Amino acid sequence: QVQLVESGGGLVQPGGSLRLSCAASGSIFRFNAMGWYRQAPGKLRELVAAITSGGSTNYADSVKGRFTISRDNGKNTVYLQMGSLRPEDTAGYYCYADFSWDTYWGQGTQVTVSS
Repeated sequence: QVQLVESGGGLVQPGGSLRLSCAASGSIFRFNAMGWYRQAPGKLRELVAAITSGGSTNYADSVKGRFTISRDNGKNTVYLQMGSLRPEDTAGYYCYADFSWDTYWGQGTQVTVSS
């Protein structure tokens, strides 16, 4: 029903920026929320940012003020602009789309922040 394709990860120096994209293909549905979780080795998976169907946004305290989540309804795409990146942001990032009937996940993209 819904396929999510992620892109934009990579290697960046501390203080740098990356922009993650999560594009939905296939049928167009209303969603409850879309966003990203991340998980680093030895750590629990945590919600990084989310945007609801009404446009409300939520951020983890650790990224608030540095990350911005946005959407482009015409392209069925959600973006995560990540700035002032820190080594602690290094993780696999997984986008998700939550619907009333199910939750769908992207394939994941690796973000590595290192000098």
